[in-house]
Parts: sequence; structure tokens; C-alpha cells
Amino acid sequence: MIEVLDGKRHTVPPVWIMRQAGRYLPEYRETRKKAGSFLDLCYSPELAIEVTMQPIRRFGFDASILFSDILVIPDAMGRKVRFEEGRGPILEPISIEEVDGFISGNAEWETLAGRLQPVLEAVAGIRSALPDETTLLGFCGAPWTVATYMIAGHSTSDQAPARLFAHRHGEAFKAMLNVLADRSADYLVRQFEAGADAVQIFDSWAGVLDPAGFERHCVGPVKRIVESVRARIPDARIIGFPKGAGMNYRGYAEKTGVTAIGLDWTVPPGFAQELQKQVPVQGNLDPTRLVAGGRALDEGVDEVCAALGSGPHVFNLGHGITPDTPVAHVEQLLKRVRG
Repeated sequence: MIEVLDGKRHTVPPVWIMRQAGRYLPEYRETRKKAGSFLDLCYSPELAIEVTMQPIRRFGFDASILFSDILVIPDAMGRKVRFEEGRGPILEPISIEEVDGFISGNAEWETLAGRLQPVLEAVAGIRSALPDETTLLGFCGAPWTVATYMIAGHSTSDQAPARLFAHRHGEAFKAMLNVLADRSADYLVRQFEAGADAVQIFDSWAGVLDPAGFERHCVGPVKRIVESVRARIPDARIIGFPKGAGMNYRGYAEKTGVTAIGLDWTVPPGFAQELQKQVPVQGNLDPTRLVAGGRALDEGVDEVCAALGSGPHVFNLGHGITPDTPVAHVEQLLKRVRG
């Protein structure tokens, strides 16, 4: 996978899938029961290592990704996070009156270090447990996406609360994104130092922004992260995944300086090929094809490989695997790609 991120084409692309350690696996569900809460699982190095390794043992993916969550950053910054079954993450919404205190209280990495140390211990443990040829990916959430949860207190259909907050309180919102970017960069640097071979920045809500908002809230903060990480890790390989970016993918790749870009499943093959001339690409099978299996899955895999097989390509889904995915369909996917 590292060779592909460095621009080399492989006849058989390396494969991993987002959320590959997750609820579709029976062994994950058993481990999850032992942990207590979801965040307890994220903050337990032993259990985080175990669930990260489960899909590697079962499927032999070419890359492993740290088991954690994008919201450990705001949790470590004092915005307590919890997860409710059927609702997902829940936070106390941050108000405009609290923003100054949030920024001044999180001006240095040391404010987060203690809370996130177990995650970094997991990174080191995963690297030790992985086969040498398997890439270890670290990750963080992009500042825009993390901020959307902090402002609304939960996920919404279009993250309108954060968009409205940004329009009404532009300078405060920019400052908030900057501190999230700076602490996220610190976090990624520590993941590299602990053993990560590359990292991914997840911007799951990039697609709800208008063009100007995309430049300000998505491109700008990710560029800030990339530059900060590379100032300390010059050869850092960083994948950007601005889900739903549409035509904005082109400018994102150029302006942020990411090593590669992850594509969601709505990106047309011709456009994906154009992007691949700029940077290596990752993706972009529709996750529902993996649920469906059979002919729908085979045709989807073939279409992705035909479209992107002539350049540097990491095979992945266009978003995370869903809990209702049969294990046998993941086996089918790998057999098809590698065959």
C-alpha cells in the first residue's frame, strides 16, 4: 500500500475497507461486550489492539486501521462524548459563549496527552502485532466534521446547526477550527511516532458545504494539518477523505497537499480517472453492493478496478462497511479484487 501511496501502480491493488473492525464481525461483537462503553473500547489498548487485528487475521487485508473514533479529540479537549445505541455520538453542544474558553484551554498538546495516551499505546501494540508487510493507518477527524458534532451535539441530516453557526460567528468558528486542526496535527504526529505508516483524515460531512464554505471550513483546516504534520514528519503519507465533495475533489487534492484522496461511491469513473492523474486514489465501491453480494458485488468490483486499474489505486469502499454486511461477501470481494 505504501508503494501505491508513493505513486506506483500495482496490477492487483492493495485492499482495506473503512470500519473493517466493526459490528459485522461476530468476534468484534463479543469483544465489544467485554468493554463496557464504546469509548471504553477505544481507550483500552488491549481491546483496541484485539479488534484492530480481528479483520487482519480473518481476511488478510493489506492495511490495518487503528480502532478508535474521530470524537476522541473533542472528548480529550473536555467536551465529553458518549454513544447511545440507535443514536450514535452525543455531546453537550458548545455555545458561542464557550468558544473562547475552549480555545484558550486547549492551546497546547499537553492538555490532551493524558487522555489520548492509551490510543497511542494501542498504535504501538498494533504495529508490533501486525505482519511486517501490512500497512498500519492512523487517523483523525477533519476539523469541520468534528465541529459539526460539537455544535449540534449529535449528527443531523445536513449538519445545518454548524453551517448556521459558521455564518453567524465566522471569526469564532475559524478560531475553533484552527485549534482543532492544531491538536489533530499533534495527534497524528504522535501516531506516526508510535508506529503508523500513514494516516487518513476523515471529513465525513464535507459534502454539505457550499463552495465558499468548502474552501474555508474543509480545505483550509486540512491544509493546516498537512503542513503542521509535514513540518515534523517530512515524508508523512496522508490520505484525505472529503466524503461527498463532488467537483470540489479536484481543488481539494491540489490545495491541501494530501498524498492521496479517498473517493466516495458517487464519484463518476471518468472524474475519478482525472483525479488519479493528480494523486493516488482510494475507493470507491458502494457499500450496499457489499451487502447485496452476488452479481451486484462482482460487477461493482469490476467497474472500480477497470476505471482505476491503470494508475495508483487502493481498493476500498466509498464509505464504511455497514453492520448488516455478511462476512461471506467480504470474502467474495477480496477474491474478486485479488483474482
